[in-house]
Amino acid sequence: MPTGVASTWIHDHAPTGTILQVRAPAGQFILSPDAEPPPVFIAGGIGITPILSMLRTALVAMPKRRMHLFYGVRNGQDRAFKVGLEQLAQAHRPGFSLHVLYSDPAADDVKGQDYDLAGFITTELLKQTLPHGRHAFYICGPDPMMKALIPALLDWGVDEVDIHRESFGPQTAAPAQVTAAAGPVLAIGFRRSGRTLDWTGRDASLPDFAEHHSVAIESGCRSGSCGTCETKLISDRVAYATKPDHDITLGHCLPCVGTPATALELDA
Repeated sequence: MPTGVASTWIHDHAPTGTILQVRAPAGQFILSPDAEPPPVFIAGGIGITPILSMLRTALVAMPKRRMHLFYGVRNGQDRAFKVGLEQLAQAHRPGFSLHVLYSDPAADDVKGQDYDLAGFITTELLKQTLPHGRHAFYICGPDPMMKALIPALLDWGVDEVDIHRESFGPQTAAPAQVTAAAGPVLAIGFRRSGRTLDWTGRDASLPDFAEHHSVAIESGCRSGSCGTCETKLISDRVAYATKPDHDITLGHCLPCVGTPATALELDA
């Protein structure tokens, strides 16, 4: 963000002695210690940041494994860690292969020198490049890349357990906004707020629903990882399209990635 929204606020408004609420890192986007299946790293834009950490670890822990990194950016102006990645590729040949793709090369970007291919990372490219057999895919990138690539990998026949992913925040993780009632109207009770409201399915999540009706629910990542929104479930149940990363306390729910399975009551 321009001027660094968080760091600027801390610098200007949090003098020595300020007490801040912080949480430990959370999530399940971590490198498996197993050498099999061999890892394939796929990064888009600044998604290279966690991927680079995994790659360096894998090169040390699995020096005999064949590894690939596919890195896609718009052009040379958007490319990060250029020198460092090239040094890794040079130092670990032939076991490690770096594949750089520019979707919109600039006039001064030289193919074969600055990048390998023009275009996007696709399963067709992976099929042409990777050796036959099972691989573990570690993918981090922007929303369009994740939405295009992950279903394509599944269609290719890659087992979901071999697809490890990390998105740019809640935009990718959140359900699509519904524009019409998705089912029966359900009564949602908020005990501490003393209100009962009708859920029609038009909101993407329970925090969105609560905010639209001026009911306060704390939230953080909004992708089921941090647990900030964990709320006591007074009655009935919440459904999850995919299992949240955060370990939910018994009798509680994560509204940010849950939708009402029935009429329910929350301690909010």
